[in-house]
Amino acid sequence: MTTSTKTTISKPLNKTAPRPVDSKAETNSRIPFAKMVAAGNDFVVIDNRSHVLTETLGQFAIMACDRRYGVGADGLILIESSTKADLKMRIINPDGREAEMCGNGARCIALYAQSNHLAGKTMTLETMAGPIEAHIGTKGVILHMGSPKDMVLGMKVKSKDTILEVHGINTGVPHAVLFVSTIEKAPVVELGRFLRHHPKFSPQGTNVDFVSLIEKDTIRVRTYERGVENETPACGTGIVASALVTAAVRGYKSPVFVKTQGGDTLTVTFEKANPFDQIRLEGPARLVYTGYLPRAS
Repeated sequence: MTTSTKTTISKPLNKTAPRPVDSKAETNSRIPFAKMVAAGNDFVVIDNRSHVLTETLGQFAIMACDRRYGVGADGLILIESSTKADLKMRIINPDGREAEMCGNGARCIALYAQSNHLAGKTMTLETMAGPIEAHIGTKGVILHMGSPKDMVLGMKVKSKDTILEVHGINTGVPHAVLFVSTIEKAPVVELGRFLRHHPKFSPQGTNVDFVSLIEKDTIRVRTYERGVENETPACGTGIVASALVTAAVRGYKSPVFVKTQGGDTLTVTFEKANPFDQIRLEGPARLVYTGYLPRAS
């Protein structure tokens, strides 16, 4: 696959982001898209409110997200019309399966929507995990997360000759969180793949977050993502999951600063713990470039 791209590099909030060309002549033969990044998580974003994308979504996502033959991304995100919110967000993983929610993807969608006048600075997004609110702030995009579900602390999981203590939580998608002493040496891919498919998290599987404590208000997180089937530079729902589990297990107070493998530091705030309430995720997002993808032949 080849893409024709307009390589306009933007600043993190880039409130004058260029829009993909949307003429009828162009969209009849090619599909306009935006490449966006939040905390190292990258996405192919398509405004699909007018049903410009008629291809089979799973197959199209596999093609578009391929890093050799496509644009390359951690997911395909579609913006669609909604009767329940300002906009609807759909996230298709690189394996072609649709996910319930994506925190970094939602922050990209919010920036795209505000930059392209699809919504104001504050908006609601419909997702499979429920409605969420996003706000374009002065330092980044703030996502108002729903309350977590299915928190189970201190599960014992046997891995080879070791008993792991794993904490489960759903922050829009399921996560397994475990603490490690040296995160640089953590077997993220090997152990992440083992836990992602473990019977305790069947049938849907889980994302896996490795957490190390840095300071009394700061943690570092590495994530093995379900659907990507590999480590990604960051995971928004995993960042929130890790911060909340750290608060519940290690007593951290709000705000919790989370350093990602992609290099960004995101902020997780909450009003109270156990049960958690008023959860917010804040961090940068930016447009990388816009371009076109060919339609399936």
